[in-house]
This record gives sequence, structure tokens and C-alpha cells, in this order.
Amino acid sequence: MHGVNLPDPGTTRGRAARLAVPAGVLAAVAGAFTYVGAVDPNEPGHYPACPLLRLTGLYCPGCGGLRSAHAVVHGDLPAALQANAPAVLGYAGFAVLWTVWVVRAVRGRPTRLDPPPVLLWTLGTLLLVFTVVRNLPFGGWLHP
Repeated sequence: MHGVNLPDPGTTRGRAARLAVPAGVLAAVAGAFTYVGAVDPNEPGHYPACPLLRLTGLYCPGCGGLRSAHAVVHGDLPAALQANAPAVLGYAGFAVLWTVWVVRAVRGRPTRLDPPPVLLWTLGTLLLVFTVVRNLPFGGWLHP
């Protein structure tokens, strides 16, 4: 490109530039988990109530996500899974994708997330089934 000085991908400066965004994302996520770990969502008044739960009495797929994150921060995996198992899987999925992103950035390769539609439909369907089941009488064990 004419007139633009891009860092050489092979230099330390180039590598640092490629890692800046993943590092920023990690800092934001770590900050959020640190806050949720310090401010217990099980104590009333710290976080707003889920609008869907408040208005309809139905649990949305995210209900229990903060309690799940709090439990993960404190190393209580059974409590995290009980509060919101899909959220725990989401945290693990984020960790895997972030690691792949960093490894590819270090190697100077572009990262492109392009999941096949069948994967997106499958995940959406599983989340919908989770939401419906947790709101049925026999799905009480899925309540946060």
C-alpha cells in the first residue's frame, strides 16, 4: 500500500501489533469476570433482574449466567453448571477460540471465524430446547 507504514509481521513490533486486539479482548473479559467474582450475583440488589423473568416469570437462556460466571471464578464447576450449563460451555468455547486467535496472530496468520450454517442452527436449536425445557414443570432442575 502506498503511504502506509505497516509493521513487519516478522518483527517483535509486528507481533505486538497483531496481539493488541486479542489482549484487549482478554483484558475486558478478565475485568468482567473479576467484577462478577467480587460482586456476588446471589445477593439481591447488585445486578438488575432479567426483564423476561421479571415480566413473565419465564427463564431466558441467559438466566443464571452471572451466577454461573461467579461460580467459575470461585472454582465451583458443579454450581456453575447448575446455574447455567450453556453459559459454562460458552466460557469454554470462548477460551478455545481466543487461544486459536492468539496462536494464529503470533504466527502471522489471519483469523477468520466462518462457522457453517448447520452449526449455527444446531446451537440455536439446542439453546431453544434448553430454554423451553427449563421452563416446563419437569425442567426445574435447570432453574438457576
